[in-house]
Amino acid sequence: MTAQLDPNVLAKVNTWLEGDYDIDTKQSIQKLIDEGNDTELTDAFYKDLEFGTGGLRGLIGVGSNRMNRYTVGTATQGLANYLNKAFPKEEIKVAIAYDSRIKSDEFSQIIADIFSASGITVYLFEALRPTPELSFAIRQLNCHSGVVVTASHNPKEYNGYKAYWTDGSQVVAPHDANIIDEVNAIKSIEDIKFEGDPSKVIKIGAEIDEKYLDHILSLSISKDAIDRQKDLKIVYTPLHGTGVTLVPPLLQKMGFESVTVIEEQAEPNGNGQFPTVVYPNPEESEAMSKAVDKAKEIDADLVLGTDPDADRVGIAAKNHHGEIQLLNGNQTASVLIYYLLNAWKDAGKLTGTQFVCKTIVTTDLIDKMAASYGVQCYNTLTGFKYIAQVIREKEGIEQFIGGGEESYGYLIGDAVRDKDAIASCAMIAELTAYAKDKGLSLFDMLIEIYKQFGFYYEGLISLTKKGKTGAEEIQQMMADFRANPPKTLAGSDVVRMDDYKALTTTDFTTGTTTAIPSGEMGIESSNVLQFFTVDGTKFTCRPSGTEPKIKFYVGVRAELHGKSEFDSVYAGLKEKVIAIGEELGLK
Repeated sequence: MTAQLDPNVLAKVNTWLEGDYDIDTKQSIQKLIDEGNDTELTDAFYKDLEFGTGGLRGLIGVGSNRMNRYTVGTATQGLANYLNKAFPKEEIKVAIAYDSRIKSDEFSQIIADIFSASGITVYLFEALRPTPELSFAIRQLNCHSGVVVTASHNPKEYNGYKAYWTDGSQVVAPHDANIIDEVNAIKSIEDIKFEGDPSKVIKIGAEIDEKYLDHILSLSISKDAIDRQKDLKIVYTPLHGTGVTLVPPLLQKMGFESVTVIEEQAEPNGNGQFPTVVYPNPEESEAMSKAVDKAKEIDADLVLGTDPDADRVGIAAKNHHGEIQLLNGNQTASVLIYYLLNAWKDAGKLTGTQFVCKTIVTTDLIDKMAASYGVQCYNTLTGFKYIAQVIREKEGIEQFIGGGEESYGYLIGDAVRDKDAIASCAMIAELTAYAKDKGLSLFDMLIEIYKQFGFYYEGLISLTKKGKTGAEEIQQMMADFRANPPKTLAGSDVVRMDDYKALTTTDFTTGTTTAIPSGEMGIESSNVLQFFTVDGTKFTCRPSGTEPKIKFYVGVRAELHGKSEFDSVYAGLKEKVIAIGEELGLK
């Protein structure tokens, strides 16, 4: 049976069977062997989990390509070793948080043990907490690093590990590569210090919660509007995650008196089963369906839903037909940034040194809005750590207003350096109250944006390719697009290709190729391709850094002259996105 395995895979399997691994792990591996499950053995051992745009993430199970005490232990020991080398004369401090997923609490304790055994002081949250609060805690406690155990919005079979640096952002170059070098230097589990030092582990909780909520309250801009619209009807679902610990009390502190929590999704569900949803992702309409149904029942103004670690938020609001409609990540980011830009302008705070930030696959509507306010918009690679990198590089020079990405992650202010659904829920509720105070719904505000700046629509085509063969197929697709770029998209000539792997821009009208500047503004070599057409269409190819997927982003634009045209223009843009996907054979 195992004779069919790749020799490298077989060697790893034997290492785990013969090494000093626990008996449960060995029995699980032996069971796969006895069943002749070579496919599962290959997927579990053909590679080691690597840091991607979201850190370490994978299926829970045995093997070098799975989340378990040994892969978590190896990553943590590598990080601990690097911290000890990077800060040789300092008392090194780290913070650790975790969410409601399977083994999250167990993994967080393993991480605390390894750090403490390595001479590092550990601040460990006493119970599950949102990811953005971990980022906030790192800065508050002057930590050198931090870890949150979460797989964000992935299916229940997954868990993950996000590593953070001194400024509260996820680890970026050169530290990410250096940490990986330290991880790779660990050749045996005997090198991992699993026996912790309890004297170096400090539990934290309510005191950080209070400071974090006070910070978010300080971001409020339209307190008077909230006072007048305190009965704004809000429905909130934490999707069995950490958001329930902070979002409801925060909305109450802000002055909102009519907040309905979806009770059957309020239980954090420590075994990570997410019993009421197929996929705990606020990007999915199914996950938001209970909240939307409740909103229809009580005639709510706003629906908010956060993912398990509460760094992403999905929303819904009454559309121009009076029906509850989900907004996508680009729409939410646009309304949020528009509100912030207006508020800063009205307050006389725009001095020419402010900026917003987004990723290259997020709507170009934000670029256009920012330019109209005289505000710089910086574009980064996908991954909020790159937005945090821009904030860090501009600190003391330019002032960050807010930013976001199409995958439902947003940030207001710079006290947190990762996407923050807790603060975003607060600001989205506030802007909805602000709009209602002016006789508008949140959706009316979006339509006004489209009328002023153009109707931008972005579609996502996501193809799942699992396992080793899937990874190879994804790489081949990227190679094919790179070697044979599309000449037209929906009848419009392709005039430019940006290759972020080669860090080059090719102008097809002149045949010239120039370099994309690297080393700053969140740009480094990454396997991403973008194509631009004469009519402003943007097409992006990008393998996911955290999931077995390749994603294709299609951005199109049209003029919108009035609310009455919304439905027809919207339908036309959606049809154009579908047509582009079909002509490229993306299925």
